Amino acid sequence: MIIGYARVSTTDQRTDMQVDALEKAGCTKIFQEKLSGRKDDRPELGKCLSFAREGDTLVVWKLDRLGRSLAHLVQTVKDLGERGIMFKSLKESIDTSTAAGKLVFHIFAALAEFECEIIRERTKSGLKAAENRGAVIGRPRKIKSPQEAQTFARLCEEGATARTIREALGISDTTYHRMKKEFKSRGIKGLLGDKKPTKKEKVA
Repeated sequence: MIIGYARVSTTDQRTDMQVDALEKAGCTKIFQEKLSGRKDDRPELGKCLSFAREGDTLVVWKLDRLGRSLAHLVQTVKDLGERGIMFKSLKESIDTSTAAGKLVFHIFAALAEFECEIIRERTKSGLKAAENRGAVIGRPRKIKSPQEAQTFARLCEEGATARTIREALGISDTTYHRMKKEFKSRGIKGLLGDKKPTKKEKVA
């Protein structure tokens, strides 16, 4: 079965153009979503991924309709592949049922890992600089500063893995899951418990 997924970012936008393209590509079942790609919880995408079965093909109009980041896109397509589900993007002419399509996604996976490594190195450099200024860094610990909260939020939005975030901020698995829950429900304020930055933190 050929399944389509169409998404626009706001409710005043229409999915008509994407749906037309998906229908021409042979999609007999199309899931439509009106939510930002940065949202973790996209109900229709969840239904789409759950609906797909081994031997099916998931089709999108463009790659950015599916993944909220390169890392998230690669992981989603990898998960589909492990379930025996092919993936196709019309705009980029990518089809994982072909050797060329699989090669492209191997390259994407390498780029995603490179991107995560850069994030880790930048975060470690920032934490090292903070440590040199006298900040206490170690485990177990909580996110205590607005800067760390912003880093946590940015990594989550970029689709970084839990391991990447834990290592970058030096937090435990328990702390990560609690912070992720608070961030999803209340944003950065939830990470800090509504703590206001001090004068020293504002200057930094």
